[in-house]
Amino acid sequence: MKHAWIAAAVVVLTASGASAQPLDLSNGGPIDITAAGGIEYRDTELLAIATRDARAVRGGTTVLADQLVARLRKKQAVTGAAKPASTDPTDPENGGNEVYRLEAHGHVRMLTETDEAVGDDAIYDIDQAVLIMTGHNLKLTTPQDVLTARDQIEYWSDKHMGVGRGNAVVVTTDQRRLAGDVLVAYTVDDTAQPAGGKPAPPPAPATGKAATGSDPITSGKLQRIEAYGNVEVRTISDIARGDRGLYLADTDIARLVGHVRVTHAGNQLNGPAADVNMKTGIARIISDPTTRVSGQLLPNSAPANGTGAKAPNGTSKPK
Repeated sequence: MKHAWIAAAVVVLTASGASAQPLDLSNGGPIDITAAGGIEYRDTELLAIATRDARAVRGGTTVLADQLVARLRKKQAVTGAAKPASTDPTDPENGGNEVYRLEAHGHVRMLTETDEAVGDDAIYDIDQAVLIMTGHNLKLTTPQDVLTARDQIEYWSDKHMGVGRGNAVVVTTDQRRLAGDVLVAYTVDDTAQPAGGKPAPPPAPATGKAATGSDPITSGKLQRIEAYGNVEVRTISDIARGDRGLYLADTDIARLVGHVRVTHAGNQLNGPAADVNMKTGIARIISDPTTRVSGQLLPNSAPANGTGAKAPNGTSKPK
């Protein structure tokens, strides 16, 4: 087994590529890896292991961890038209390798200028452009919202999708809250909508900064959140629960379906579905032809001293 230790090392590794996205290592040139404790390269196992204060950077994305493990493979040969001979050591004809997966362990942070994912362990699959993070206190923060989860957080940059599994909660910047066993949040490019209702043309390819300005690329505008299992929506005045839910950001409406219960000031309404306006806080139970809407409404309670509430004329109401 061939390997070497390099103290306070810097290593540059070529990675397989796809389109660039926030929290994305799938494009942007070589991956720069540094480590205070050294980097071990295992040639026969096709591994590079960086320890102690390890850092990997590609494009505008940085990964920080106690240990980083880069898994390598031989670069795929280029097919098609003949090409001139290359002197590049990363060329497949010259035995070059590429990173197809990066693993991070211990105090993991993956961040850009605007977004950040935090956990104990992470795997980034470069071919699929997907981050899978596990451990305690999992959190994915974007300019739009914060996603937390107990078991796992996934970030699919090509699909503009974040997934929280196990007691997942999304809280938006204006304090709208949606929880469930599994939450799937989708974003779209935050581009202007021209007159006539037709979508704007797609933006120019990303380079880490906007093509016409200095604003950093973000994860996009929140489009919708799908919720599965023990779904809960909270507003200022109401708590709504159901089996499944869908929140549409453009309408501010969250629809819950399946054994829906809406609680307001101790009163509860039950039905097959409900619409909750996350902006106004108003919840509306929806019936269907086979299910009646029901509820429990609390009457005014008597004062603790048992004298009874005062009637308008000043006398006590009969007990």
